[in-house]
Amino acid sequence: MKVIPGSGATAMRFGFALLFGLSVALTAPAGISPAQAQDAAADDENDPLEPMNRYFFELNKFFDTILLKPVATWYDGVVPEPGRDGVRNFLDNLRSPVILANDLLQGEWDRAGTTASRFGINTTVGVLGLFDPAAGWGMPKHSEDFGQTLGVYGTPEGAYLYLPVLGPAPPRDLAGFAVDQFFDPLTYIYWDRAKTVPVTRFVLNGVDQRARSLDTLDQIERTSVDHYATVRNLYRQIRKNEIANGQRDFDDLPDIDNLNFDTNEPNSPDMRL
Repeated sequence: MKVIPGSGATAMRFGFALLFGLSVALTAPAGISPAQAQDAAADDENDPLEPMNRYFFELNKFFDTILLKPVATWYDGVVPEPGRDGVRNFLDNLRSPVILANDLLQGEWDRAGTTASRFGINTTVGVLGLFDPAAGWGMPKHSEDFGQTLGVYGTPEGAYLYLPVLGPAPPRDLAGFAVDQFFDPLTYIYWDRAKTVPVTRFVLNGVDQRARSLDTLDQIERTSVDHYATVRNLYRQIRKNEIANGQRDFDDLPDIDNLNFDTNEPNSPDMRL
C-alpha cells in the first residue's frame, strides 16, 4: 500500500457516480414516512432548470429500475439482517473522519467528541466497525458533510440541480461533496488496484442504502401526485433538518392567527422535521 495524493479521489468520484450517487438520489427521502411524502407540496420555487432536471430524474429512475433496485432486492433477500447491519456499521465507521472534520468546522465540540469516541470504540471493540457497541454506550451515530457545514454558515443552497446518476446536487451540496473527499483518508491511499477499494465501498453503500429503502420508496412513488416534485421538496426538507441537527427553527412556525383549529379537519401527518 502506498500513499499517493489524488489517485483515490478520482476512483471515489467514479464510484459515487457509478452507483452510490444514484442511491442517494433515490433514497434521500427514505428517512421520512410515506405520509410525510404524500404531504410534500409541489413548490416550483428556485427550480429554474426544471425541464432538464425532470429529464435526468426520469433517466435515473430508468437505471434504478433496470439495475440498482434488482440488485438491492437480491441483496436484501440473500444477505441476512445481521450481515447487512455489519456492512452498514462498517461503512458508517469508515466515514467517521469526514464527519469529525465537519463537526469541528461547525464548532460542534460535543458531537466531535462523540464521533471520535465512536470511531475508536467501534474500530477496536466493534471489530473494525462491523459492530456498533458505542451506540449502546450512549453515543448514537450522526452524519455531517461539508454541504451541511456551508449551510450552517449561511451559504444558500443555490438553484436546484438534478444530475444524471448523481441525483440532487444543488451547488452548495455539490461543492460540499467535492471538499469532503479531502477529509477522507481513503482519498490518499493507493491500493494495488487504485479503484478497487473506493469503488467496492461505494457500490456496497449504494446497494445497502437502496435495500433499506425498498418499501418506503415504492410507497412514496405510488402516493405522489408528482414524484419529481415530491423528491425535490423532501430532499430540501431533509437537508434543512440535517443542517439544523434536528432542531426546529421556531421562526419557521406559522403565526398563531393562521392556525386552523377546525376539529373537522383531518390531522396532519407527523413531521420528523
